[in-house]
Amino acid sequence: MPEKLKLLSWRDVVFIAIPSLLLILVAFWVAARYIKPAPPARMVISTGSEGGAYQRFGALYADVLAKNGVELIAKPSAGSPENLQRLRDPNSDVDAAFIQGGTTFSKSDDDALVSLGELYYEPLWIFYRDGVIKEGARVLDLRGKRLAIGQVGSGTQRLAMEMLSVNGIDAQNTRLISAGGFEVASQLQAGEIDAVLVVGPTQSALVWALLYSPDVHLLDVTQAEAYTRQFAYLKHLVLPRGAIDLVQDIPPRDIQMVSTTATLLAREDTHPALIWLLLQAASAVHGEPGVFQKPAEFPHTERNGEFPMAQEAVRYYTNGKPFLQRYLPFWAAILADRLLVLLVPILAVLYPLFRFAPSIYGWRVRSRIYRRYGELKFLESEVEEDPQRHTRDEWLRKLDEIEADVSRIRTPLAFADMFYTLRQHTGLVRETIMKRTAS
Repeated sequence: MPEKLKLLSWRDVVFIAIPSLLLILVAFWVAARYIKPAPPARMVISTGSEGGAYQRFGALYADVLAKNGVELIAKPSAGSPENLQRLRDPNSDVDAAFIQGGTTFSKSDDDALVSLGELYYEPLWIFYRDGVIKEGARVLDLRGKRLAIGQVGSGTQRLAMEMLSVNGIDAQNTRLISAGGFEVASQLQAGEIDAVLVVGPTQSALVWALLYSPDVHLLDVTQAEAYTRQFAYLKHLVLPRGAIDLVQDIPPRDIQMVSTTATLLAREDTHPALIWLLLQAASAVHGEPGVFQKPAEFPHTERNGEFPMAQEAVRYYTNGKPFLQRYLPFWAAILADRLLVLLVPILAVLYPLFRFAPSIYGWRVRSRIYRRYGELKFLESEVEEDPQRHTRDEWLRKLDEIEADVSRIRTPLAFADMFYTLRQHTGLVRETIMKRTAS
């Protein structure tokens, strides 16, 4: 009998281990479906024209992402319309782009794009040469002049054309010149053009140069509030007197302006970790106070936007940086986050397995012993009820079969007491047979 007593019943162990292993594999599979792969170490953002604000901000974003081990490639473009086209092109490698408010009014039902929020104000600056129009003139008074309205395909040209068209200004009655960039400043000073329309932040090199150019004035858009009623994406801003330069008193009076806002769009399938990095870069670059904005006013959720806000952006603006990224480097936080997502369902399976597997194992071992107990009890009952039903030898033969079956049970040492108790009870039934039956 000693060979029947083992430390473990490996058959029972295997019987329990295989289903448990399958359950763990299923838990791994389910968890893996909710885990995105590790974020790529490279992404592409579409910016704007050479020397423009979008290109400058793209370079600042690249510095922030580089500190976290991600290479951000800034891809120049003609402006917002081309940026949007790149994002919509499935064959393009662009992951995110700067978009000027109002550019996305031709939204497609097939767009798989999400907004990461508004970044900063992009006012429309209208500069004109001294003597071209009178002080206090309106946009309407630019009719018949030579106007530089931005490069073809740029957001500046799009907004300029909308502003001019509501004033009845078009190519039939005004010379509209598709030109932009820093060279228009010298053309304006040289008298080659009469006015320049520029869309961009105060930090724009072109805007800054024109603000300090002699004999160049900034048009006061006195009907600014009316334009915001015409175009929902426009906002009414005021450039306070001396806001640019208190010493030189630039501008010399309060200037009414209209402004759109710059928005950051991304593809819907962009890795969430990269979206978190873009949002952190946006806060670092655009969170400072400015001429038109208060500290930490930007970035913020897009108001009345054409595209839905990314869920990561909503959480970021509500709760700030993810918990792990507050205390760990970016890649360590991402790794820990992925491991947690993987381990939670696994632990949810392992805990009940470790808790109930020993009970199931014990039940299987005991069930084999109990089954022989049942056979033994049934035999004893038959002897007690009708001992003459069989001869003593026939009763003993039945008992011997049960005892032989018991001897073949592989019983772990932990259950040896039950095994030997069963053998003792087998002997008691044998005594009963000997007493109740004739030889």
